[in-house]
Amino acid sequence: MSEHLLLAPLLESYFRRRLTKQRNATPATVASYRDALRMLILFAAARLRKKPAALALEELDRDLVLAFLDELEEKRNNSVTTRNARLAAIRSFFHHVAAADPASFGVAQRVLTIPIKRTHIEVTYHLTRAEVDTLIAAPDPKTSRGRRDRAFLLFLARTGARVSEAIGVNANDLQLERPHPQVLLRGKGRRDRVVPIAKDLARALTSLLSERGIAHHEPRPIFVGARNERLTRFGATHIVRRAAADVVAIRPALADKPISPHIFRHSLAMKLLQSGVDLLTIQAWLGHAQVATTHRYAAADVEMMRNGLEKAGVAGDHGVRFRPNDAVLQLLNSI
Repeated sequence: MSEHLLLAPLLESYFRRRLTKQRNATPATVASYRDALRMLILFAAARLRKKPAALALEELDRDLVLAFLDELEEKRNNSVTTRNARLAAIRSFFHHVAAADPASFGVAQRVLTIPIKRTHIEVTYHLTRAEVDTLIAAPDPKTSRGRRDRAFLLFLARTGARVSEAIGVNANDLQLERPHPQVLLRGKGRRDRVVPIAKDLARALTSLLSERGIAHHEPRPIFVGARNERLTRFGATHIVRRAAADVVAIRPALADKPISPHIFRHSLAMKLLQSGVDLLTIQAWLGHAQVATTHRYAAADVEMMRNGLEKAGVAGDHGVRFRPNDAVLQLLNSI
């Protein structure tokens, strides 16, 4: 087999040149694509009964990639969104293959014809103001862990940061001095933004930094775990779910909502929208690349829709519903 079809050199050139140097991909993107391709290679090695280093590129054909994507959904119980994210990484690699190795163009082109699967748009869940306040108050303020947890929950609720942005904040990203406290958030795709900090959050962060002996100018993480290392995504999720478990007796509705750090982001967006803040401002606040992403919050607010019906005079209080008198129409109407 000719050397140009070997997998290893193409993988190395993809990560070292295309992703890192040519596309200037973020470390998070590199890690996500690396994990997707690693999973594909391990799947291929098991299926073909070969060592990963012995795989040839032509063996990663369209049928094998489709089988891998099916396994993600059927055996790993991954969502369609996760399946599509893995496929995006694979397609990115095969775009590189098509450009870097003309002899492999046919293999690459067949893989690139695999379509993105359409996803079901889920309901955007959010918390009420009372539910947010109850979760923030759940941690024990008498313990250092409780004070950290409360500060972290406040940070999520007041800034609308993604979990990766929240755990990535350092002390030197904060400006806590009056009159305009703010924080620098490092968003997806190198889209950094500055968002304001509410007074209660500023007080909590000031106390947390003082308790840990961190100066404002230091590039040290604000939120850390038990081993004094930067809080992980798993640790952040655990903080939120622990708070929810502590207060579910008080707020039973929390048991029916998907509790995660991201729900605070949805909740802030809905609160801003209901307060009359325009979509472009919310887009800038949340760091969305497109306003269409932000628009889903407007579509999710049933109360605003109901008020719109009342203002438009189409609340449905008038008129009589059509009642078919034909047997066939009655049958169709009952389905």
